[in-house]
Amino acid sequence: MSRIDDLIAQHCPDGVKFVPLGKVAEYSKERISAEELTPETFVGVDNLLPNKAGKVGSSYGPNTINLNKYNPGDILLGNIRPYLKKVWIADSVGGASGDVLVLTLNDDYRDLIGSKYLYYLLSSDSFFAYVMKFAKGAKMPRGDKASILKYEIQVPPICVQNEIVTILDRFTQLEARRRQYEYYRDSLLTFTKRGGVRLLALGNFATLVRGNGMPRKDLSDHGVGAIHYGQIYTRYGTFADRTESFIDEVLAKKLAKVDPGDIVITNTSENVDDVCKAVAWVGDEVIVTGGHATVIKHDQNPKYLSYWFQTKSFYDQKRKLATGTKVIDVSAKQLARVKVPLPTREVQDELVAFIEKLELLHSSMSIGLPAELEARRKQYEYYRDKLLTFKEKA
Repeated sequence: MSRIDDLIAQHCPDGVKFVPLGKVAEYSKERISAEELTPETFVGVDNLLPNKAGKVGSSYGPNTINLNKYNPGDILLGNIRPYLKKVWIADSVGGASGDVLVLTLNDDYRDLIGSKYLYYLLSSDSFFAYVMKFAKGAKMPRGDKASILKYEIQVPPICVQNEIVTILDRFTQLEARRRQYEYYRDSLLTFTKRGGVRLLALGNFATLVRGNGMPRKDLSDHGVGAIHYGQIYTRYGTFADRTESFIDEVLAKKLAKVDPGDIVITNTSENVDDVCKAVAWVGDEVIVTGGHATVIKHDQNPKYLSYWFQTKSFYDQKRKLATGTKVIDVSAKQLARVKVPLPTREVQDELVAFIEKLELLHSSMSIGLPAELEARRKQYEYYRDKLLTFKEKA
């Protein structure tokens, strides 16, 4: 951060201007014909991805003849359910539906504020919290366009903005790739619009065995392979063929057995996002697990199930089943109620093969990015807010 600190000390030691958004930008007044648009250049609210993950091509066309035109550098905001945090900075010319706000810089400020810097300001959690504060409607809240233009933004010198953008771009590259991968994975594992796929409660096709015992102090570097629930959060991915730890053979006899192909899923966590993280055991030997975890025994493709436990569909269900405040718990009994889409085993195998290729591509695209980006991913919001916070000039 020293480079930014030096720039601030040199160019704005007394603070920066705070101005309403409506002073530096306005809603696009330009129109574009639907005939000029393609699935890639038409932007509806549905193909803006949640949590600032950009956009994907539209699967449907415009329902009006003329739409709001956007140009490269314009910022598009999904205005339905602002808490979904849908925002994208345009890299082409196109058109947007009425539920997408198109913000374009005013001529007077084009030399004073960069569009990418403004994008980062408008992708902050504080901005979306502000929009929700003035949103109208309960079941389907919409941002209030007039209030949005009153949101105060900070305008440091352009050299400071450029340095901030450089830093935040480095942080967002890996995160954007991860979110796009998750979006495509979820699309592959969503069957609501496809026929012939059974939707069964987990307890109807699998046996759930709740683990118990096995404190960390019992773990060692030899003996029977063991998966501790805490390690699932930190050391395991979607599947594993070897364990990070082991346990004495005598102690192992009292623990829940994990056969090849079983799923081990956590039951407790500090938050709803992390609870029920699953790992498929694809090793050759029988291993064990302990408390705060459940073993799911089944005859499906274990990788398919483990991938499905990462989808939004599962998240929405587990959120309704979770109990507790400081410690979040989803019991084995509650897990048994979760509805799982079960295509044929052949289809499951094909989906797993495709997702693994997608995952490999995602990983290879991330090679070469600074290693500290991954370590700091969870700190991204902190760094962004810190970088975008200035003292107001008197």
